[in-house]
Amino acid sequence: MSGHSKWANIKYRKAAQDSKRGKLFQKLVRAIITAAREGGGDPSANVALKNAIEKAKEANVPMENIQKAIKRGTGELEGASYEYVMYEGYGPGGVAILVEATTDNRNRTASEMRFIFTRHGGSLGEAGCVSWIFEKRGAIYIPSQVNEDELLLTAAEAGAMDVVKEDSSFIVYTEPSALNEVSEFLAKQGYPIDRCEMAMIPKTTVQVSDTGEASKLLKLLDALEDHDDVQNVYANFDIPDEIFEQLESA
Repeated sequence: MSGHSKWANIKYRKAAQDSKRGKLFQKLVRAIITAAREGGGDPSANVALKNAIEKAKEANVPMENIQKAIKRGTGELEGASYEYVMYEGYGPGGVAILVEATTDNRNRTASEMRFIFTRHGGSLGEAGCVSWIFEKRGAIYIPSQVNEDELLLTAAEAGAMDVVKEDSSFIVYTEPSALNEVSEFLAKQGYPIDRCEMAMIPKTTVQVSDTGEASKLLKLLDALEDHDDVQNVYANFDIPDEIFEQLESA
């Protein structure tokens, strides 16, 4: 999972830059609307909404915008009606890709997803073609400066499933339903938490050692990320560090 997690960290840094252009605001507001629509407007009883609100706050989305998004999701305010959709497909090298999106027009978004996959050497597949390769987990990101042994013990006490060191972070994985509970426990123990999120973690990975294929794959993933309707992109690739660093610095 090294390549996958490293890419997730690069995505996060890229998202921070995108927020300056306002593009991230739109995606975060859509995520709040969709979460409130599907699970209600109370974040204490709706994990997806709570996570969406926390992400919006981290990106400095105004609280007024957050409140309006919640009300639009619950139907208290009129506005575009967004729904959650999942797209599945393959990238260069046979890498499995999951795309989470929110849309007010399924046909338009599906057509645009197919175009992006095809343009970058991939293919959009049928529902269920790759989702079985992934499992949903809560993910808590903690700076790598903390003591690893102590974190392992504390995370186990909190009920976490696993702790993995990737790039500049430790990632504490939890059952989806335990994400808030474990993150709150770690915070009370004094651990600095960069962010919490739900993630689709691949059970197996595909190694992409060819520089050309790796470049095409990352361009496909970036193109999917840049689409206005896309919330998250997950892939089961593992690119060797030396190739990854070469491509990132290119």
